[in-house]
Parts: sequence; structure tokens; C-alpha cells
Amino acid sequence: MTILDGLKKEPVIRVQRLSHYYGSGDNKKQILFDIDLDIRPGELVIMTGPSGSGKSTLLSLIGALRTVQEGSLRVMGHELNQMTPSQLVQYRRDIGFIFQMHNLFESLTAMENVKMSLQLKKVPRTEKRDQAGHILNRLGLEERIHYKPESLSGGQRQRVAVARALATRPRVILADEPTAALDKESGKTVVEMLRELCETNDSTVLLITHDNRILDFADRIVNMVDGRIVSNVLVAESVAICEFLIKSNLFANLAASTLTDIAQKMELEIVSAGKWVIRQGDPGDKFYLIRKGITDVVVRSGAETKKVATLGEGNFFGEAALLTGEPRNASVLAKEETVLYSLDKENFQMAIDSSKTFKEQLLNAFYQRQ
Repeated sequence: MTILDGLKKEPVIRVQRLSHYYGSGDNKKQILFDIDLDIRPGELVIMTGPSGSGKSTLLSLIGALRTVQEGSLRVMGHELNQMTPSQLVQYRRDIGFIFQMHNLFESLTAMENVKMSLQLKKVPRTEKRDQAGHILNRLGLEERIHYKPESLSGGQRQRVAVARALATRPRVILADEPTAALDKESGKTVVEMLRELCETNDSTVLLITHDNRILDFADRIVNMVDGRIVSNVLVAESVAICEFLIKSNLFANLAASTLTDIAQKMELEIVSAGKWVIRQGDPGDKFYLIRKGITDVVVRSGAETKKVATLGEGNFFGEAALLTGEPRNASVLAKEETVLYSLDKENFQMAIDSSKTFKEQLLNAFYQRQ
């Protein structure tokens, strides 16, 4: 599945304007601030950020381990704050949880802990043992399957917790530091198994980590600071954007660091044929670069409407309203399905301020179009 294919799918996790607080009265403290986040089927998303930035709180809200207070949180088609207690119980059973503290049943062996999760999904008895044994073997625990947690090391307990979460091949997996107690090889095996579920089962993985060794496995890296998402980067797409941008005269002379920064702030948008991308008279809120597709630029003057240009791959538009602060001076219509990179007003201004070359190129293009 390509990134563009993934973006056409409905998000399996959609977070909109989510805020959360701890305490009450004078002791009330806001932990999350207007979080917006879409995660689609098949994505492995890694959340990073300093301790206390709200990562675990967000994860627990998505897992329905805390109650939504403000905003919308929709997972697998369910609005969590509209579900009954019994529905929430079933919802949690459909998620694979991997906690830092393992949360294993101390009275059960490694095999029995994994079989318990399969039992909740009503897997036939003969299949339970085979599935549990297979996944424990893959995690290097074939010699420890009959040991109880008290007889296992911290890393071994963590691998049992991973096996339990993955055994049912859930649609959503929420993992808090799943590789923290593991050596390099064990950690790599765990993330490869998560990656495999994304690719073969279209599962969605949201993973908190401080382990830089596994960042290369991510489709997306979300960085949180002080309860806010400060960056949300599609890793492979960010590289593709850089490769694409450098082919454009507008970006060709930018320093690599500036180019990377702009690429990471751009968002990918897909517009269907016959849809308007921007409309004349609207306020300018984004700058656009065409990755793929054809658009017409249309200007309305009184009762007359006239096509003034056709734009395709590598062309850009939307800079005039952002540079002048005036409303859009033209409309842009997608003639076919069109893939765009967009840069919002704030990040557009930051790009201009950080690069004299970028500003000069934009101004030249702006004056040529007048």
C-alpha cells in the first residue's frame, strides 16, 4: 500500500480538538490542548516527546482507559464518549494493549497469559495453543512458555505482554514503551512484528517510545511537547517531498536544512476531479504545490468567467493572497484527481522569514503573474 492509497482510507483513529484535565477546582491542570490527529489503517505511528508531555494520557484516552472530557475521539467508527459501559468493555477487548508495567496475570504461565487473550476472542481451543506457542516462539520464549511472571526477567515479561497483545491480530494496537526493557535484537523483533501486522492485517499501531533505534520503522512520527502536537511527520512522504521540491525552481536553491523543514511542515491533500481547491474571494490560508494532476486557474470578472492558466506537476499557486493579505484573486479547479502539498499560512511565513532565496523566488513569480 502506498502513502497515497492510505490517505484515501477513512481514519481508524480520529482525534479532534481533544483537551484533557487532571484534578478539580484550584488544583485543576490542563494536560492536553486541542489535539487533532488522524491515523489511518495500516499506519505505524510513533509518538515521541519529553516525559510529562501528554503522550500516555492521549494513549489511555484512545484506549478508553480514561473518559473523554472535551473534544471528539472516534476509533474504529465509534465515538467513545457516546458508548455505554458494556460497549466500552467490548471495545477494549478489540484493542491490543502493551503497557510498561506488563499487567500479566501472576498466577498464569506465559502460555496461559497469551491464551487468555485468545479466549476472550472465542478462538477454538485447539487453535489457542498453536497460536500462543507460535508467537511466543517468534519472540524467543520457547524455553519459557511454562514459566510464571515471577520466574521471568523484565525483558521476558515484556515479550509475553507483546505476545498477548498481538496474538488476536487486533485492528488497533496501543503500545507504551514496548521495547524499553528489551535488548537490540528483541526490540527489533517486536517492531518487525508490529510492522508485519500493519502490512498484512491493515492494523494500526500507535506507539510511545524514547528508543531512537526503532524510529526507522515508523510511517509517521508525532512529537508532543507540553500537551500539544508540535510536529506530525509522514516519514517516507517527507523524504519524497524533499525529492520532489528540489526539482522545482522555487525550492532548488534552498539549503538542505531549510528544504527538510519545509517538507516536514507540508501536508498531503487529494482533491477529486471537478472539485474546487480554492475559490476567488476567499481568504488566503494555504500555499499549494502540485505533486500530480491537472488544474485550471479561473478568474471571474463581473458576469464573465475566464480560464487564464492550466497548472500541472511542479507548479504552485496560492502565494498571492498570502503575500498581500488580500482575498484570493482566482479560483483553482481540479480537472482530474489532483495530489497537492500544502503549507499553511503560519508555516508559509516561517519559510519566507528563514530563507531569502525562497522569498525572492516567490516575489518574482508573484510579479510575473500580475
